[in-house]
Amino acid sequence: MTLLLTLIGVFVFVIGLLFSIAWHELGHLSTAKLFGIRVPQYMVGFGKTIWSRKKGDTEYGIKAIPMGGYIRMIGMFPPGEDGKVTARSTSPFRSMIEDARSAAYEELQPGDESRLFYTRKPWKRVIVMFAGPFMNLVLAMVIFFGLWMTFGVQQTTTEVASVVDCVVKQSEKREICKDGDPVAPAKAAGLTPGDKIVAFGGRPVDDWTVLQKRIRDTTGPAALTVLRDGQRVDLKVDLVENQVAKTDGHGGYVKGQFVKAGWIGFTPRTVIAPLSFGASVDRVGETVSQSVQGLTQLPAKVPALWNAAFNGGERAQDSPMGIVGAARISGDIAALDIPSEERMAILLSVLGYFNLSLFLFNMLPLLPLDGGHIAGALWESVRRHAARIFRRADPGPFDVARLMPAAYVVAAVFVCFTLLVLVADVVNPIKIT
Repeated sequence: MTLLLTLIGVFVFVIGLLFSIAWHELGHLSTAKLFGIRVPQYMVGFGKTIWSRKKGDTEYGIKAIPMGGYIRMIGMFPPGEDGKVTARSTSPFRSMIEDARSAAYEELQPGDESRLFYTRKPWKRVIVMFAGPFMNLVLAMVIFFGLWMTFGVQQTTTEVASVVDCVVKQSEKREICKDGDPVAPAKAAGLTPGDKIVAFGGRPVDDWTVLQKRIRDTTGPAALTVLRDGQRVDLKVDLVENQVAKTDGHGGYVKGQFVKAGWIGFTPRTVIAPLSFGASVDRVGETVSQSVQGLTQLPAKVPALWNAAFNGGERAQDSPMGIVGAARISGDIAALDIPSEERMAILLSVLGYFNLSLFLFNMLPLLPLDGGHIAGALWESVRRHAARIFRRADPGPFDVARLMPAAYVVAAVFVCFTLLVLVADVVNPIKIT
């Protein structure tokens, strides 16, 4: 049964992946057609075509390898100096440029002169290239808001789940008290499981993050008010300084790092509860911020990823993960011994984070990514506006093809990184804790 559930989880992720890719390319396709650009192909996947059908100007199809997708637009790059394709050169960089230019014109047909991508105004090209990543962003937001405002998210409350018996440093990772261990302040004060803390230090509190900070900032005697069996009960607690896990500022903890702070000695209860629209907006902001931070930290994580892939090093939970790793995690989620609605919610969350990552990654201003074409169109607009202001001749369209050597370098780096992540996902995968 576990194997079947795992396979179902992998299947669900693959279907979600294919839909996300198709949805992304639909953004490019619809806006390109809106602005009169001819699109010969709309494909989901790479490699051998396993199904296709032509409708109008466009061939729609699915390919064998579900690792991406593309649409082909006529005239992605402007012509060379001869008005067509510049003659080949022995320079490898020049060959790259002209190969890209040639590919952009290989399906040129009579009447396409007015349907070329590069002939559209820069703002239209920006819209066409931005539409793909934007579709991923829209899908991510729909998933996040839909889940958070209906099913809910795991939240830490101010209710007491359990009370610690004695004072123990969290770095010791032990639950059994030893002779001589002092009694924990919470136990000495009479705090019991089920109590809901409603005030600390004489000030009301209903948020765990706020309560946690107040506790950590306090040592010595403090007033504690709890709601017990519907009645308010005032307790006196004598907080001690203890070694506790360092927080990451987002409700979690930094693995392996500890600080000295005020300590009571209880575990808060966690529940799954819906968020309001405002709280969902705040959570989206935090999620996007963390994702951007994670994207900027990718280069610094490569050495640890290499060590995990080839030297048997520990695979960090925040290590970069590819499609294979995400599919494996999805299978593990589907096999968890939790209610089916929770499993589905987590699987949808994985798909939401995947689409958010696609949006952020594609917006990097590097060719061959969408962000690189957007940057080229914006630069062309700046040049043309500057020429008009200073009464100079129109410089014409910016030749993005000249950046293809750099694009090949970026693509090579991306392929190497993808292969490294793939090896790590296979030999040393991230596991659900």
